[in-house]
Amino acid sequence: MVRIKLNDQIITIDNNKFTILEYLEQQGIAANFQCRNGVCGTCRCQLISGDIQYIKEPLAFIKEDEVLICIARTQL
Repeated sequence: MVRIKLNDQIITIDNNKFTILEYLEQQGIAANFQCRNGVCGTCRCQLISGDIQYIKEPLAFIKEDEVLICIARTQL
């Protein structure tokens, strides 16, 4: 289970079939994004808790407490 801060909301994600961005889209939750490849950093969110795994190496700069939701999944 992962908790992120998105648009001043704390959101819990407990699905690792999809990237966090894809999961949010399926739930009707709007999130900023551009490239869907971990390059631009537009989808950067604060990671509140939990562990993530990237489906590819992120190229955008991120801090330790941040996550690129376009290429991240929850880690089981």
